[in-house]
Amino acid sequence: METLKYKGFIGSIEAEVEDNTLYGKVLGLDKQTLITYEGQTLSELKQDFENAVDDYIQHCKENNLPFHKSYSGSFNIRIPSELHAKIAMSAQEAGVSLNSYIQRVLASVVL
Repeated sequence: METLKYKGFIGSIEAEVEDNTLYGKVLGLDKQTLITYEGQTLSELKQDFENAVDDYIQHCKENNLPFHKSYSGSFNIRIPSELHAKIAMSAQEAGVSLNSYIQRVLASVVL
């Protein structure tokens, strides 16, 4: 999937064939926040995406609100306690923190 990136935000690129329009939304935000943009060309889409991100950041600053970037780098998962124990033991055997160990394992799968 192709995406747009700007100031730590990631946006989708989608097409509406009937209207000959490109559109998208900023990905990875909280459920209450929706940022959309559109354009007739890829250049217009990118410019509207950047403008939408800038408007969002400005709105948050003016209203003293925290703003959320796409994919903060932190997420929680629920796993069985037995699996948690095995992962923790593997991390200890590798001589790294649980967080570092999980980063390595995930990176080896998706990168």
